[in-house]
Amino acid sequence: MESSLHRYRSQLETTPWYRGLPVELRDALVNHAVLVTLDKGQALYRRGDPADGLYAVLGGALALGSVGTDGKEALLAELGPTAWIGEISLFDGLPRPNDATAVSRTLLLHVPEAALRNLLDATPRYWRDFALLMAQRLRVSFENTQAMTLLPAAQRVANRLLMIAGGYGGLNASQTRIRVSQDSLASMVSLSRQTTNQSLRTLESQRIVSLKSGEIAILDFDRLRAASVGETEPGR
Repeated sequence: MESSLHRYRSQLETTPWYRGLPVELRDALVNHAVLVTLDKGQALYRRGDPADGLYAVLGGALALGSVGTDGKEALLAELGPTAWIGEISLFDGLPRPNDATAVSRTLLLHVPEAALRNLLDATPRYWRDFALLMAQRLRVSFENTQAMTLLPAAQRVANRLLMIAGGYGGLNASQTRIRVSQDSLASMVSLSRQTTNQSLRTLESQRIVSLKSGEIAILDFDRLRAASVGETEPGR
């Protein structure tokens, strides 16, 4: 029997990973899924929680990160439609490596762990498809680490804006309007809010971005790419 959740297929297919899956695997993921709704600030899971399957964001956004014993937050990313998360624990069977918390009221597609295991036992070649999702996330993680280590503040901010707008390398849909607070952006790039704001104001004065409350609109991607590598103009 076809799942009623197939109405979300066209939305899910805006993300390259899901769109590239074999049709029968796309069908199976939706057929075994259920919907989950979170209120703003509600945790989907906490670091150390047991794995319970894969999730896809259909509306709203999830903040991925962790909080230290001193209360300091390390924010890795805010992922919106139609990002998939949870594949790391699928591979190693270990607890969740970070927290996932709703940034706003968030709608999720949940494929339970048992259904995934049965699916992979029946068709082992599908492991490669989930490995590709994990490889995408690892690549983004490496790029983030390099940027945090090597880039000065202004380039770090521009680089992260490009990454978010590009959907974190295909983890979620690309966008020209980024809904993220300056506090969250500052946490992602390990800078103070003041330094982050200064970098954003400079980009705004150059008409590369436009700033509104809780939103950053990208006006000129070429010049933003130039700013991310320290160039004043593209190609120079």
